[in-house]
Amino acid sequence: MLYQIKIFGIVQGVGFRPFIDRLAKEFKILGTVANKGSYVEIFAQGDEIENFCEAVKKNSPPRAEILNIEKNFIADSSNFTDFKIIESEHEDGDIFVSPDISICDKCAEELFDKNNRRYLHPFINCTDCGPRLTILKSMPYDRERTSMENFPMCDDCREEYFNKNSRRYDAQPVCCNECGPEVFILDGDEKNSDAIKKIRKIIFNGGIAAIKGIGGFHLACDANNFETVQRLRKLKNRPSKPFAVMTKKISFDCSILNSPQKPIVLIDKKFLKVAENVAPNNNKIGVMLPYTPLHLLIFDYPDEIKNFPNVLIMTSGNISGEPLAINDDDAKKLLKICDAVLTHNREILIRADDSVADIFENDIYMIRRSRGYAPLPIHCNNNQRKKILAIGGELKNTFCLSKNNLFYMSPYIGDLTNLKTINALKKSVERMIELFEIKPEIVVCDLHPRYHSAKIAEEFAEKLKIPLIKIQHHYAHILSCMAENNFFDEVIGVSFDGTGYGTDGTIWGGEFMIASPKNFKRVDSITPFIQAGGDKSSVEGWRNAVSMIYNIYKDFEVVKKISKELNFAEENKIDGQIFLLKNNINCVKSTSIGRLFDTVSAILGFCKESTFEGEAAMTLQFNAELNIGNYELIEELSTEKIFENILKRRLKGEDVKKIAFEFHAAIAEYVLKTCEKLRDETKISTVALSGGVFQNTLLLNLTIERLHKKNFKILRHKMIPPNDGGIALGQALAANYLWRFVAKNF
Repeated sequence: MLYQIKIFGIVQGVGFRPFIDRLAKEFKILGTVANKGSYVEIFAQGDEIENFCEAVKKNSPPRAEILNIEKNFIADSSNFTDFKIIESEHEDGDIFVSPDISICDKCAEELFDKNNRRYLHPFINCTDCGPRLTILKSMPYDRERTSMENFPMCDDCREEYFNKNSRRYDAQPVCCNECGPEVFILDGDEKNSDAIKKIRKIIFNGGIAAIKGIGGFHLACDANNFETVQRLRKLKNRPSKPFAVMTKKISFDCSILNSPQKPIVLIDKKFLKVAENVAPNNNKIGVMLPYTPLHLLIFDYPDEIKNFPNVLIMTSGNISGEPLAINDDDAKKLLKICDAVLTHNREILIRADDSVADIFENDIYMIRRSRGYAPLPIHCNNNQRKKILAIGGELKNTFCLSKNNLFYMSPYIGDLTNLKTINALKKSVERMIELFEIKPEIVVCDLHPRYHSAKIAEEFAEKLKIPLIKIQHHYAHILSCMAENNFFDEVIGVSFDGTGYGTDGTIWGGEFMIASPKNFKRVDSITPFIQAGGDKSSVEGWRNAVSMIYNIYKDFEVVKKISKELNFAEENKIDGQIFLLKNNINCVKSTSIGRLFDTVSAILGFCKESTFEGEAAMTLQFNAELNIGNYELIEELSTEKIFENILKRRLKGEDVKKIAFEFHAAIAEYVLKTCEKLRDETKISTVALSGGVFQNTLLLNLTIERLHKKNFKILRHKMIPPNDGGIALGQALAANYLWRFVAKNF
C-alpha cells in the first residue's frame, strides 16, 4: 500500500527531511521525501503508516511547526526498495519560511572543542540552527537557492550532508573552516582569526566596533565603560535612548531570553551591571544572549586578552535615521562612528533587525517583531479572498502580505523618515513578493494623505495596476489585535497612541470604537485639546501642557504664571506658545492620549522634551512604578478633569511619583467606565486593547485588572506589537472585507 503524505507548516530549513528519513528507517517505511516549496511531500509504503504519521506530529524537530498533515491512499502502488530524500520540486501553494535560528547548544559546544574540525568556526551550524530567511533567494529551501551557493562544500562537509546519521544531514548552510565564508576587517588586511582578535582588542581597549551578524550589522562596545558609551551616543546622535546589550550569561532563568529566537528582552536593570548611561532614567534594560557563533567568539577567544567584558552594547548598526546596514557599502559609512568593521562574505538578502520583547503576565509581549519570528505567518480563519499587500505605518514600519488566511508580517524596516529607509521598504516588499509568490490584487495603506507609506502604496498600486484602499490608523490597530486573537465579531476597541489621521481631518489618538473587520464607528474619545506648534508639539510635552492649562483657566496670564512656576521653558518660548494659541496659528484639534502622557510627564518634571519617540511617557511610567502600592483613586469621568486634578496637586507640591502612579490608575479607571457605558448601549462585552500607549505594561495591567473584575472578555497583543509595527496586519484584514467596494469602481 502506497500513501502520499503532505505536511504543511514550517517544515523547510529546520531539518525536517532528515528527520523524516530517520523516522522512516525506525518504522521500516519505504519511499521518498521531497520539498515542494509550499509543503513537504512523502511517498510511503509500510505496515506502520499510522504510527509513522503520529510520530511525525509528536517528535518533529524543535524548530518545526506542523499546521496540517494530508494523507491519501494511492492505488497504483510503486515498489520502493529503500527510503531516501529526493530532488526538490516546486509547486504552487502556501509557503512557509523558517526565520533565522540562534546557534544550538551542540554547535556551541563544538565551537570551542579543540578536537572538532569546526573549532572556532564563525559560521558553524546544523539542521537545528543557523541562518534561514536572511540568506534565502527563493523556495524550495535548498543550498543553490541561498547565498551559501557561493561556498561549495568540501569533501568532509559533503560526507556529513549526505550521512543519515549526521546532525548536518541535509543541512543547507553546512560549512566549515575549509569551505565556509570568512570574516575580515573592512578596508584592512586582517582575516579570520586575526580579524576577530583585532575586534576584541578594540573593544577591550575602550573602542567601538561594527560587527556583521545574521540580518545586519551591530555597533558594539564595553557596556561598563561610561566614556565609551558616551562617545557612541555622541557619534550616533542618540542623547538618551536606551542601548540594547548582549551578555554572556544572565543571573536568573528567563525562557524568553533563552529561546531559540534569542530576542532582546526588557528586564529590570538590577539583574545586570552596566554603566548608568546605557539606559539613563530607565528602570529596565534591553538584554539579549549571543545568538551567532561569531558573537560567542567575540566574548571568548583563545588570545592574550584576559577579563574581556561580559556585557557589550549591541545596538543596530546604522547611521541615525537610515536603515540597518547589511552590506559592506553600507558598513563603510559606519566607519564614521566606529573604530573598525568586522564583516564577512556571506550575503544578507533580507534585513532582519533584532526582535524586542517585554514580559507581561509571565509571557512574551512583543515590542518589535523581526529576527527569529518574521516571517512566520499569522493564521486567521476569516475566509481570505484576495492577495493583499499592506504597507503598514509611517513609524516602526513593517508590511504584510496575505493570502489563503495567512498573513506574513515582514521583519522590521524602521521609520520612513528618509529616502534610504523608503527604498529599503520597497526592495523588501519586492523580495518578499517574489519569495512568497504572492502577486497582490489589493494594496492598502494608512489614511494620512502626507505619509511616505501612502505614497509608496500608491506607487505599487499604479505599478501593479490594482486598487488602493486607505484604512484609518486606529481602526487598523484594533483589527491587528483582533486578527492576532482570531476574533472577528464586534468589539469595543480602545485604540491609544500618539498620532493618527482621523476621518474628520483632526489628530486622533485616544479612541473608543465599535469595530469589526467590516467597518467601525468612533463612539467616544478622550477630551479634545488644541495641539499647537506643529512637529515640536509632538516632542515637547510642555507645549501641550500650556494648551491644556489654558483650557482650565481661560486666562493666558495665569497660564504664563503656572508655566514659569513649573519651569517649562525659557520665557520667550512660553510667550511664543501662548501667541500661537491666542491667534490660532499652527493649531490643530487633537485627541491624542500619547500627547496627554507627554504633558503629564512635563508637568511632573520628569521629561519636558523627548529626544526619542516615547521618552516622556516612558519616564512617566518608570517613575510611577516606583510608587506602586496604596494610592488614591482619581474618580473623574473625563481626561480633562483627570489632568486638572494632576495639575492642582502638582502645584501644591505633592509627591510626583505618587501622582504619576495615580494618573495611570485614573486612565485605567476611565477606560473601564467608558467601556461599561458602551456595553450598556451596545451589549458588546469584548474589549480589544491596542496602540503604542499599551506598550506601557503598568497601564495595561491596571486596565486589564479592572476590565476582568467587571466580566469583560479582553483581547490584547502578545506576538504582534501593539504599536505601529503591527498595524499592517490590521490593514490587510480590513482590505479583505472592503475590497469588493473598490473593485467594482476599478
